[in-house]
Amino acid sequence: MRPLSVPPDQLGTNRAAARLSLLSAREIVEWASNRFGDGLVMSTSFGIQSAVMLHLATQVKPDISVIWIDTGYLPEETYGFASELTERLNLNLRTCRAEMSPEEMEEVYGRLWESNEVEDLNLYDRIRKVEPLERAMRETRATAWLSGLRLDQTSFRRTLSPLSHDGGLYKVLPILRWTSKDVYEYLETHGLPYHPLFYKGYATVGDWHSSRPLEAGDSHERETRFGGLKEECGIHLPAQAAAPETLVAAAA
Repeated sequence: MRPLSVPPDQLGTNRAAARLSLLSAREIVEWASNRFGDGLVMSTSFGIQSAVMLHLATQVKPDISVIWIDTGYLPEETYGFASELTERLNLNLRTCRAEMSPEEMEEVYGRLWESNEVEDLNLYDRIRKVEPLERAMRETRATAWLSGLRLDQTSFRRTLSPLSHDGGLYKVLPILRWTSKDVYEYLETHGLPYHPLFYKGYATVGDWHSSRPLEAGDSHERETRFGGLKEECGIHLPAQAAAPETLVAAAA
C-alpha cells in the first residue's frame, strides 16, 4: 500500500481521511501502524463488540498498547470478558483507573449517577473515564489512537470521518462505516465472542449502574445507557467542545 502522509493541518487531514475511506478496515490499520509506529495506541471498553477491533488491530500490530479504562463500576461479566480476550489475543494491556477511588468519589460527590442530572453524569465521566484516558495517552506518548467507533452508534458519531486530529492526537477509525451485520460476520469468521451480556439482551454495556438490556420500546440502543439522558461518555468528543457530552434530548 502506498504510504500516505498526514500534514498536521485540517485541510491535509481531511484529504487523507477521504483517501482512507476508500480502504478496507485492515488496510486502514496497516496504514496507521506504518505511519505512526510506536506512537499508535488503541482503546477498548471490552464492550459488546470489542473483540472485533482488538483482533483486527493485533493481527496487524501484535504489541500495540491497548488502553482500558476500569471505572471501578464495571459488571462482573466485563472483567471476565477482559481476561478471556487478553489471554486469547495476548494483549499488551494497560489498565487505567481514576486517581480518586469509587469510595472517595461517593464520599465527596455522592452517587452521581442517581441524580438524573446530566451535569452530574458529566462530572462522573470526567473523573472516572476522561481524565484517566488523557493521562494514559500522555504516559504512553501516543500520537495516534485507534478506536472502534461506528457511524450508526450515536448522532455525534455520524459526523465523524476515518481520520481526524484533535487535542494533539490523530484518531483513526477503521470500522467507522461497518454495520452490525459486518460486525457479526467478522466475529463469526474469526470465531470471536460477543460480550457475555449480549446474550442477556444488552446491545451496549458500560458501568453496571448505567446500562440495561434493550427493551421493545427503545428506538435506539443508546437509550439503554446513562438513563437515556445522553449518548456519549465524553472520551470521544472533541477536546475543545464546550459541553463535554452529546445529549439525547438535544439530538431529538
